[in-house]
Order: sequence, then C-alpha cells, then structure tokens
Amino acid sequence: MHSDLRQRIQIVLALALSLAAIRTGYILYGRYAAKAPGAQKAEPAAPPLDPDYYVVPKKLYPFDLKTARQLTQQPVWVKEGYRYPYYPYNSTLRRTDFEHDAGLLLPIQKLQIQDVVLDTAPRSGGQQQVMALFQQAGKTYAFQIGYRKDGDYKIYSDAMLYVQDPRDLYKHWPAEVWQAVEQHQVRPGMNELQVDFAIGMGTPDRQADPAWKTVHYPHGGSPITITFRDGKATEIKSGNNS
Repeated sequence: MHSDLRQRIQIVLALALSLAAIRTGYILYGRYAAKAPGAQKAEPAAPPLDPDYYVVPKKLYPFDLKTARQLTQQPVWVKEGYRYPYYPYNSTLRRTDFEHDAGLLLPIQKLQIQDVVLDTAPRSGGQQQVMALFQQAGKTYAFQIGYRKDGDYKIYSDAMLYVQDPRDLYKHWPAEVWQAVEQHQVRPGMNELQVDFAIGMGTPDRQADPAWKTVHYPHGGSPITITFRDGKATEIKSGNNS
C-alpha cells in the first residue's frame, strides 16, 4: 500500500474516532444535565381533587318490603327535589289516592318514613307499587320507591334518598353555600351538586364543549337557567330561557 493512501486512511479513521468521541461525550453530558438538581423544568402541579369525590353516601340495597323498611329506622333526605310526586294516603283503607297528587318532594326535604307498603295504582297492568309513607302537617302521604311484578321487586330508594344528613356528608362545603342551599338560592361559584341541593333537578342542553353546560331547572314553577363553566355556576337567569 502506498504511503499516501495509508496516510489518508489513517486521517479518515482519526476523524471518525473523533466524531464518535464527541457524540458520546454529548450524550453523556445530556444525561448528566437531565439528572442534575434543578435541571428539569418543574411541571405545573395538578389541581387538587374535588372533596365531593370522596363522599360515599350509605346505601341500604333493599330488595323486598322487609329490607325497604330499613328506611323507617332513621330520617331520610330527598336527593332530587321537584322530581318525585307524592299522594294522599288513607291509613284506614290502606289506599293511595293515585288520581290526585299532593305535590312534589322538595330539594333535600327531610322525611321520617313511617312504613313501606304495597299498593296498586290504576291501570298498572298487574304491577304493584312499593310506597313509602310519611306524615306532613298532620296528614299521611305516600310516594313510590319501587314496584313488584310477578313476585319480583325493583326498589330504587337508594337513588332517591339519603339516609345520612347531607350536611354531615358535605360538611366541607363553606357556610355560605349551605346558607344558599337552605334558602333555595343559587350563587355564582356553586357546583352542580350544590345547585341541585338548592333548587332541585335540572335538564341540561346538548353542548359540544364539555367545559360549558347550560341547565334548565323547573324549580317548582319558578324556572331558572344556569350556565356552568368547568362545573361552576357563572350565569344565573330567572324565567324560562329554554
């Protein structure tokens, strides 16, 4: 091999080794810099979880009349106001006047259930209604918490009623929120559950942006429309704005 060719090969190999050494040094430096204290940018802290997520209301899981009568062992509170009708109940005849409702259960209304009974509504097609009895202003009323058909029960009182005081369950709510709930008022900044507690059930509009939500509340004949931004009430309008 000619000396000049050998020299050229040596130069090429030296350059290749130099480039490899530089690349290796760059990689090692990058790894060291990434591990060095304060080298990484601090990631923004995740927002704290809503304390409401940690609230797990007690359930009774009733499956027949006997287990449904657990409702008589403590007060109960209505979860969604202005949704469930109640009817006059004749204790002598043991009959519910299904033809004439007496009103709708109110938001977070406190009830003392006296008994749970079976009754049959007109045109019920062989289905019996499971009725919870309570007294109000000295009169007895009943509202449906399930039904029985072909010997099988379907009882949904767990979805309708709290068996623990909501003020204890949600004691982390500020005093001003509970004041608004007790006065059946809505204030900016309240979340959807707090609004439900204050003015009852609502019907949301269909919306493409999940950060925004508009809900219409019948509010016992005094409708209210509320716009929520990221789960908080931002706009409150009285009247039917649907």
